[in-house]
Amino acid sequence: MRNIKLKYILVSVLFIGLASSCSDDFVNVESLDINSEDYFNSEEDYQNALVGAYDLLQATYLNAMLGEIASDNTLAGGESATDVIGIQEVDDMTHTTTNSQLRDVWGWMFAGVNRANFILEFQDKTEFAGKEEILAQARFLRAYYYFELVKWFGDVPLVVDKRFLFGDQFNVDRTPKAEVYTQIEIDLMYAADNLTYTASQQGRVTKGAAQALLGKVYLYQDKFPEASAVLDNLILNGPYDLVTDYNSIFEHAGENGIESVFEVQYNDDQGASFDCLQCSEGNVAVGFSGVRSYVATPDSSGDIFSSGFSFNVPVQEAVDAFEADDLRKDVAILDIDAWATQTGITYGTGYEHTGFFNRKYIPRKRSDTAAGDRNLTNPNNYRAIRFADVLLMAAEAFNRGNIDDSKAQNYLNRVRERAFGDAMHNVSSSGSNLTNDIYNERRVELLGEGHRFFDLVRTGRATSEINGFVSGKHEVFPIPLIEIQLTGNRWTQNPNY
Repeated sequence: MRNIKLKYILVSVLFIGLASSCSDDFVNVESLDINSEDYFNSEEDYQNALVGAYDLLQATYLNAMLGEIASDNTLAGGESATDVIGIQEVDDMTHTTTNSQLRDVWGWMFAGVNRANFILEFQDKTEFAGKEEILAQARFLRAYYYFELVKWFGDVPLVVDKRFLFGDQFNVDRTPKAEVYTQIEIDLMYAADNLTYTASQQGRVTKGAAQALLGKVYLYQDKFPEASAVLDNLILNGPYDLVTDYNSIFEHAGENGIESVFEVQYNDDQGASFDCLQCSEGNVAVGFSGVRSYVATPDSSGDIFSSGFSFNVPVQEAVDAFEADDLRKDVAILDIDAWATQTGITYGTGYEHTGFFNRKYIPRKRSDTAAGDRNLTNPNNYRAIRFADVLLMAAEAFNRGNIDDSKAQNYLNRVRERAFGDAMHNVSSSGSNLTNDIYNERRVELLGEGHRFFDLVRTGRATSEINGFVSGKHEVFPIPLIEIQLTGNRWTQNPNY
């Protein structure tokens, strides 16, 4: 694919330090200062700005990794108890208002919102054929970033169709999350109405992605009739299906396949450093999650992975969540001792070593072509929304909304039949028992993909499942202290932080 370099001069104090020269996978242009009203005079201007809005998707590697570490699926790991202390704090539920990683999530997601809003601020400036598709993609991206912000922080400042500029922090309050959700829904309905199921270019947003995210947004608000309707429509009319081989989904050849509803694109074309992790074109979470000091004999059966920093290590409880004969277990979990015995590889151990690694997202062997630190430039795409997730969300909506348990069973069993290779493990439960079956299925089907913490929170199970979780506090994370200070302390902090 071709690359783009865009340089944004972001003047909002919320985004100081986020301006960077970044690459993405759509078009090739020179670095530009586009923070002026002299821009948006051509379709090319809109397309280039849109690529800039896509670029912050790559920074969601942190959201996905912390979504596992904050849950009961994995431990922080790393080299020691002080290795990236912010990650350790999230794992232990001791995070505070000065946590650096949480400030990154806040800042990077708001940078994404601001870039999408920049396009929408000037949406009426220039007319050309196909502009509705660009605006639809921009509105999806704004919804995607705002959804992340609401999941992580609850009430957040809502700014629509204009940039959040210096001084605005004194006039814009935190908006109740119900109002933010309403805007997210509006944006996603617009995107679904103005996009097709076929992406204009690999990695771009589609109608299916908008429908799937809209269904998820409804589900997070317990709007079960709305969620079931939009997800059922997508299942019945969309072009997606489950691939036969679960393992193939997470290998390079399986990227952007028929099961992929929305996928964040990564590559190793450009190097990065720890001074600017969001500048990396690679999936930083993959290097973080890799096996420490992994060494394999060339041409051996173990010579398919490479080393990483041993963060985000699965716990025994997560491994035991898989039923006997579940084909997904060995795809999701790398049992490093068993693998070493089988292949002869050697490895080192890090902090909180459990013997298990997130096999879906650990570094694969590749040619040494990436510039900079290769641990930061792994090209593994993030499967943000898979069709299996859509089926399980639909099953949950039909069941928890008391709408149609038969249909819920059908969608759940489609996922289980792929997992076991037969129909002998299908479930026939109903009511609350079926609800629990769906919850259990989400855990094993999506293990390692960053959804677990938020699934536990939205269904009210976090207090009983996550060590250290305090009800009335940890459902959301703290607003970064510096952001509150920059408002002159106008914004209130989330409860109990």
